[in-house]
Amino acid sequence: MHPSHGPSCRRRRIRVHARAEGFSLIELMVTLSVLAIIIALAVPNFSGVVNGSRLTTQANQLVGDIQLARSEALRRNRTVRLCRSTDGATCAAGSGNWSGWVVTLTGANPELIRSTMVKAPLQVSGGDTIDFRADGMARNSTGGLLNTTFVVCSPNRRPAENLREVDLASGSRVSVTAATHSTPGECP
Repeated sequence: MHPSHGPSCRRRRIRVHARAEGFSLIELMVTLSVLAIIIALAVPNFSGVVNGSRLTTQANQLVGDIQLARSEALRRNRTVRLCRSTDGATCAAGSGNWSGWVVTLTGANPELIRSTMVKAPLQVSGGDTIDFRADGMARNSTGGLLNTTFVVCSPNRRPAENLREVDLASGSRVSVTAATHSTPGECP
């Protein structure tokens, strides 16, 4: 028997130490700390993005309904009204905040064309009832081309520009501008 194959060789064991896979507790704590800092910085900015998106969406809905009223007046060759509504079905009397609005066909056979309600916490104010005549133009009570402004507002501080002004000029031109209220976090 060869000496290297003897009983003493069997006793020798080759020990290979493999490093355990995974994270140490310190590495995990550092990673979680960095993640917490990133989240703390991102959340306020994200809420500003969400609020800004809500403002833009509501302003665009109003612009779309103004354009719908105008196009329906032209298409039907009749007067179509966009007015403030509290019930989503009929025009509300008087002035006040616009909790919603409706687009209706006026005259002998009135018809509800579209109804839109404002999503809280947004607020819509200002503006007149808009009557688009068969020629597609909105006119004021004296017969001149209508100029009016609606304000879509989010009562918070993020984004800083918490207003969208929807302007109807010269009886048919619609534009939207972002603005900041003089008292941050409030609506006019």
